[in-house]
Amino acid sequence: MSAKRYSYNAAERRKRRVRAAVKASGRLRLSVFRSSRHIYAQIINDVEGSTLAAASSLESGVDGGSNQEAAKAVGALLAERAKAAGIEEVAFDRGSYPYHGRVKVLAEAARENGLKF
Repeated sequence: MSAKRYSYNAAERRKRRVRAAVKASGRLRLSVFRSSRHIYAQIINDVEGSTLAAASSLESGVDGGSNQEAAKAVGALLAERAKAAGIEEVAFDRGSYPYHGRVKVLAEAARENGLKF
């Protein structure tokens, strides 16, 4: 009897590889999800399984301009909420997305507003 094998697509393998490295760091995780129209980000404590701060482009305070403008606003808003919760240092979990475009803009905006990663 052979071991059960799972076949994952390339995006799922990238996501698992990135997330494993981020979780090994032992820090809080800044996780990003992007859809075709919106972008979401949250800071997660993996030990407790809880979300400590979150922001998305669906919120009323975020400008709905271009996608990169919205990502910049979400990054700034998330950093502001993280600072209010006493969070200064996180590990960036880009998921299966490449580090460019909206994901990169969100990360840079969070860094500019005080988050360290």
